[in-house]
Amino acid sequence: MNLARAIHFDESDQRVYANPARTGEWCISGGFEFSDWTDADLTGKARQAFANGWLGLETGGRVTFVAVTTVAPGELTALTDLLAEHFVTYHGAPSVDQARPVAAEEIAQMTDLCEDHPPNTLLTVARELTQSGVREAYRVIETKDAGLEQFAIHGSTDESGSD
Repeated sequence: MNLARAIHFDESDQRVYANPARTGEWCISGGFEFSDWTDADLTGKARQAFANGWLGLETGGRVTFVAVTTVAPGELTALTDLLAEHFVTYHGAPSVDQARPVAAEEIAQMTDLCEDHPPNTLLTVARELTQSGVREAYRVIETKDAGLEQFAIHGSTDESGSD
């Protein structure tokens, strides 16, 4: 099963996002955070987070590029719990137990997006506000011999977390 990790090619994300994601952390689209935004919210660094930022699950930060990476089933459970906690802390969900199904759905959408791509495929997201809400479009950048192993940080697929 595949998911995506934050990847940085330079320091630009440190400048364009108020809260940049950490290199190597697992990411999802995170478009739900903008569901009640209007044009008035789209200024400065918030605009950049809206327009092109993936959501880091550990920091809640944003990143421009993610790389498809294999994820272990045990990690998905932990990430689902982490996102459920995020929903409680930042979005008013009544409890982690009640937020868990929504978190699982968000993670499943990201695994579906990543599933047909080989490791190290890069993904970007572009968002816009429309009459019916936030519209997301994804771009796939295949790495064909790009040597991304020198940039991408991969975690262990061992559920114990050891490499």
